[in-house]
Amino acid sequence: MYRLAFLIIMSLSTHIETQAQTETAVNTNYEKGMKKAFGLWQENKTSDAANLFERIASAETDNWLPSYYAAQVLILDGFTKMKDTEALNAQLKRAQDFINDASAISKQNPEIMVMQALLHTVYVASDGAKYGMTLAPKVSQIYADALKIAPDNPRVVYMRADWGMGSAKYFGQEVTPFCKDLKAALELFANFKPKSKLHPDWGKERVVQIIAESCK
Repeated sequence: MYRLAFLIIMSLSTHIETQAQTETAVNTNYEKGMKKAFGLWQENKTSDAANLFERIASAETDNWLPSYYAAQVLILDGFTKMKDTEALNAQLKRAQDFINDASAISKQNPEIMVMQALLHTVYVASDGAKYGMTLAPKVSQIYADALKIAPDNPRVVYMRADWGMGSAKYFGQEVTPFCKDLKAALELFANFKPKSKLHPDWGKERVVQIIAESCK
């Protein structure tokens, strides 16, 4: 699971760098704030980035993106804190609050649903004996529900396949059946157009890596 966190973070790096260093004219305080937050994230200033996303969210009360990214920063960093149970729980509870805020603004949003599944994954990775039985089925169900809502969303397709592949590896099962979904996700990435430069657009690099490593 540590490797999973690393690969997910690496798959986000290009997106974060693009957001932080974009040369596109930034005309609003919102865009300036988001660009600064992405820059802090790129510099591995996790707490500062999450705090800034939170401040932006408090001002942009009808915009789900700041809360989404605040949660994402904390969730991905949570993979590095799995040995510190107290710190991890506090961080994930805060991330859950951000997900709840984002979900209240944008209900049944597949991007937010993916983030919720990823938060549960951190718990499972940190203590499979404690959380596996209760949260693993929830992760699978979230991805299934998100797929019904957005079958053409590449992150939904790839994260669902990645979760299934990870579970199969854990139980010593064959992972090949998930390769077709990963290849389908790669095709979806080729045609996916985010609604704006600030909307989620991560994951393609991770899919390419998985296919190269597990779908030869």
